[in-house]
Amino acid sequence: MPASDTSGLLAEQLLRLTRRLHRAQKRHMEPLGITPAQSRLLRMAAHSDRPPRMADLAQRLEVVPRAVTTLVDALEAHGSVRRAPDPDSRRVVRVELTDTGRATLRALRDARRAAAEEILAPLSDRQREVLGELLDTLAGTPDQGRC
Repeated sequence: MPASDTSGLLAEQLLRLTRRLHRAQKRHMEPLGITPAQSRLLRMAAHSDRPPRMADLAQRLEVVPRAVTTLVDALEAHGSVRRAPDPDSRRVVRVELTDTGRATLRALRDARRAAAEEILAPLSDRQREVLGELLDTLAGTPDQGRC
C-alpha cells in the first residue's frame, strides 16, 4: 500500500478512535454533571500558578471570552469555581477552584481513566506501552509518567 494510502487510513483510524474516546468520556462524565468543555476549563484553572483571568482562560481554550463567561457561570452554579477580584486591578476577574471543584477534578480524572480503560481493554500491557511511546512521538512530547 502506498504511503499516502497508509497515512489516509491511519488518519481515519485516529479520528474514529478519538470520537470513540470522546463518547466514552462523555458517558463516564455525565453523572458528574460536567460537560467536556467545563472539564477543560477546570483543568486549566487547576494547572495555573495563580487563579487565571477570564481572558487568559479564553485564550488558552481558544474560544471567545463570552464562551468562558458561560462556562464559568455553569461551573459557579455547580459550586466548582468562584469569581474573585484581582488584588492588583479592580477590573480583572480571576477564576478560583473551590473544594468542590478540586473534588470534581478528581472524579473527572477517574472518569477519564475509566473511559480509557474501556477503550484500551483489548490491549496487553506491552501493547499499551508501545502505543504510549508512539503517541508520545506523534505528540512531540517525551514520556512524562503517563497517568
